[in-house]
Amino acid sequence: MPNTTPSMRHGGDRVAEALQAHGVRCVFTLCGGHISPILSASKARGIRIIDVRDEATAVFAADATARLSGLPGVAAVTAGPGISNTITALKNAQLAQSPVILIGGAAPTALQGRGALQDIDQRPLVAPHVKRFIKIRRVRDLGPAVDEAFAVAQAGVPGPVFIECPVDLLYDEASIRQWYADAAGKGTSVADRLLRFYLNRHVKKMFDGSAKLSAPQVRPVEPPRAPDASLRAALAALAKAERPLLVIGSQALVRSKEAADLAFAVVRLGIPVYLSGMARGLLGREHPLQMRHQRRQALREADCVLLAGVPCDFRLDYGKHVRRSATLIAANRSAKDARLNRKPDIAAIGDAGLFLQALAQAFSPVPAASVRAEPSYSVRAELVEAAAESNTSRFAAWIALLRARDGERELEIDQQAQARGEFVNPIALFRALEQALGDNAMLVADGGDFVATASYVLHPRTPLSWLDPGAFGTLGVGAGFALGAALARPGSEVWIILGDGASGYGLVEFDTFVRHGIPVIALVGNDAGWTQIAREQIKMLHDDVATVLARSDYHAVAAAFGAECIVVKTMEEVPAALARARALAHSGRPVLVNVWLDKTEFREGSLSM
Repeated sequence: MPNTTPSMRHGGDRVAEALQAHGVRCVFTLCGGHISPILSASKARGIRIIDVRDEATAVFAADATARLSGLPGVAAVTAGPGISNTITALKNAQLAQSPVILIGGAAPTALQGRGALQDIDQRPLVAPHVKRFIKIRRVRDLGPAVDEAFAVAQAGVPGPVFIECPVDLLYDEASIRQWYADAAGKGTSVADRLLRFYLNRHVKKMFDGSAKLSAPQVRPVEPPRAPDASLRAALAALAKAERPLLVIGSQALVRSKEAADLAFAVVRLGIPVYLSGMARGLLGREHPLQMRHQRRQALREADCVLLAGVPCDFRLDYGKHVRRSATLIAANRSAKDARLNRKPDIAAIGDAGLFLQALAQAFSPVPAASVRAEPSYSVRAELVEAAAESNTSRFAAWIALLRARDGERELEIDQQAQARGEFVNPIALFRALEQALGDNAMLVADGGDFVATASYVLHPRTPLSWLDPGAFGTLGVGAGFALGAALARPGSEVWIILGDGASGYGLVEFDTFVRHGIPVIALVGNDAGWTQIAREQIKMLHDDVATVLARSDYHAVAAAFGAECIVVKTMEEVPAALARARALAHSGRPVLVNVWLDKTEFREGSLSM
């Protein structure tokens, strides 16, 4: 049991109690003396401590748990370089609008700016990448700071929050008072007496009011709702539309526990839809309303486009994919994102998921109870008709056109999968994986060309079963995301779709997977190069400089950490290798499958700017 004697309590207890009150089950960390009391106190309260080998991994893991649970994920790292190592992951969470709480250590309050170990001014380094930088100066503020961080991270547009906890606020009062007394010395000079006076006053301020214990305050955070006027305007636009199109992005699933309600709303609307980011898998593996290919052409033909949690950034060619004569509806928590590069005709500023649910309820006359899908989300065609028969029939010709195009593209992909070379055709590999994946598969995407190919072929099974970095395009998310996904969704079959280039960032975390019993499967696409870069670079510059890798034994690295390993060099070996990887993972072992790939031209002309 945790120590609750007031005289023996320390600041770490206050932080841990607040984390526990907010429902935190895991804290991801790389140890450091500055934060040890937080880790010890959290462990004492039943919070699982997952220690990793790189601070960025800790933040990536917290990011994944936040996306999947709808509650902020928590990482704790030591001061100075521990914090600076998290910046890429922190920025990725900010751009992905993911509510992450990063707790960072700091030098003792009285020694900051005086050359203490790992002491830097952390605010200018971290503040641009978080919603709020909270600097703690008194012990009594530790718990309330955690309460504030949870509320801020989830409010409005979600995002990361940083809490700076100096080390002398985290240990017990008696030890800290003794530390400062030893630092003050016993000299009798005026300077010595002034130093003792200053340090005694400083310690008094630090612990002032700390004897009074206050319970953590979990603040309810209400989601922002779009005004009724925007709902009415969107309804009117859809009522007139003949070729409406819906595009749903990650932000629409911020309230992850309502994913089923959002799926039913989409079914009820009866409008063809493209799913991106965390929205992939929202309607299950196959659904008559979901389109997967030729999105650009569909957007240019649509007369009414509803972007739900999707900004007009590079992925939509800065808004140019949507034709000017179309009615553009942007549902987004962020007014800036809703108007990015292209001013919408209708801006619904609020939670995009709630907006779609309200829109569906008003647009479709069918009672919500009649559109409940099976738990597997495998919504049958007849259920779609029952849910929104009038809407679907209105748009039947439009839906049929888009589905015909999808079918043609799938046939092309099938033909490309038939090509055989010396090693493994990546398209054929993913066709085989698509057939092998379990219904509870969770797909983590970390790479360039290999991952982009996977996105065309693999069909996520359920809502929130696809994790990619988001708009920042960060490599190295795989290990952390998989770690967070496995803990947030215990029992899931977690796959990392891992490019050979991207694998270099996180192979060391196989040590973490083994130590903590995390049975992920890493499928490494080994084509001996940074292929997404090389393809266009060679064409434009006639030079492969810095894009060539070796056919490295990535499996041997994982094996050295105690993981199971499989090497695949021919297509004939693929089915058995995938089956064995699944069996090993189901037995509780992490696995790396090193697949030697042939080069393909599948993604020719894929350079993004």
